[in-house]
Amino acid sequence: MSKTLKRPVAGERPSCYIPVRLDERRIRHRTLRQERRRKPDKPDDFVTYEDSDSEEETPSQQHQVLSTSYNFVDYIRSRESDLHDERSIDPTYASRHILTHDMFRETPISLGNINKVFCSQWLSNRQVVFGTKCNKLMVYDVNMRRVDAIPTLPNSHGASPDTQSGIHACQINPSHSLLATGARHSADIALYRLPTLDPLCIGENAHRDWVFDMCWLDDQFLVSGSRDTKLALWRVNEDLMDFPEVKDGEEEQDVPSYAHITPVAVKECRGAQKIRAICFNKEYRELALLSLNGYMHLFNAETFSQKLSRKLPNCQENVCIACQPNGLYAVGCRSYTLLLDPRTLQAVKKIASRYSGYGIRSASFQGNILTIGTGMGMLMFFDIRAGKYLESCINSSRTVVLKASKGYVAQFPDEEMDGFQQNKYLPAIYTHCYDSSGTRLFTAGGPLPATLIGNYAGIWQ
Repeated sequence: MSKTLKRPVAGERPSCYIPVRLDERRIRHRTLRQERRRKPDKPDDFVTYEDSDSEEETPSQQHQVLSTSYNFVDYIRSRESDLHDERSIDPTYASRHILTHDMFRETPISLGNINKVFCSQWLSNRQVVFGTKCNKLMVYDVNMRRVDAIPTLPNSHGASPDTQSGIHACQINPSHSLLATGARHSADIALYRLPTLDPLCIGENAHRDWVFDMCWLDDQFLVSGSRDTKLALWRVNEDLMDFPEVKDGEEEQDVPSYAHITPVAVKECRGAQKIRAICFNKEYRELALLSLNGYMHLFNAETFSQKLSRKLPNCQENVCIACQPNGLYAVGCRSYTLLLDPRTLQAVKKIASRYSGYGIRSASFQGNILTIGTGMGMLMFFDIRAGKYLESCINSSRTVVLKASKGYVAQFPDEEMDGFQQNKYLPAIYTHCYDSSGTRLFTAGGPLPATLIGNYAGIWQ
């Protein structure tokens, strides 16, 4: 969890310099090496080897090990006293500990007759924003347990009900000053100031079909992808926007005035059929796109030009993508999750779903843990370093799985409920997100069949 390279306050060695620690370290490493050398029933396609596999450590390495404290109390005391120790802490330790010790408990959120939650983001430690299929932008207050609606922004042409097909994406820029999401017209984007959620501008004249996903490149530049196979690059700079002037005596509107912007550039993704998901790879400075014809596409983020396209192996219903900070891609498919090498887009591991047939609907990285939301109300957790699903410390014979509550499903006539067993119903997890501490998890979604109306949302803490 924590690591503190201590300096001696009095004497030549710090208090944690205990030679017997080396013997304990050797025994632990020897046990790990023996476990790795066991031949599995099915060998992995991709194996990594660490420096710790070597038998002996040099005297300088031993000295550094003995001078390093992994005690969290030492870390806190060193930070409070402002000592000149080298300190580091693993921000993902808390979520890993909570998951493996079965400490997460769900608090269901009642959303009334809202239809399917498609996207979500934590605004702060107490607020979550999410968008729905029925074109509503909502904010949930965790402390007050209250849901408030945020007005959606119409474009300059007006939006008919036929063009309102849901808010599929919402993203916050790196400085947490702007929220980008869908507008009232599903082919436009809307931007709000944070933390007030006042409307800033609406982006239009870029797409002819629904915007399925978007991502920030930095605090000013945003990329959106649509079903019309086009990518749009937007620059969000308040100093360059023209806001409508409010005339004297004019009545105050329900929605404050906002600007209208157009894209800096629009590019068609060659070889794509309906762009479904986008993510920005900071390590390689590239945009990764998923299209519904089973291809993955890479764009250079600096030149906004297409680099390559690659057909994914036996990939059906690929609707979500996630990127680890070191560049590793995870793509959710119908029956498994693919881990892809960012340099070649070759599959380095195929993670079979324990609940096949319902599809992987959402994916995200929390450090070395890949969180997978399925189409039947289950959240699974894959340990990238261990190369297997995260195992419970309470019961070593089972893996960590979170099972969502049922949420709400509207009643339909019997002919429309054909093949749908309501007593066995579980919602699809279309979106999930961790808060900044990693100790709370928001999950949301709704019925998997497109014809069914319903919703699900919950906070795990």
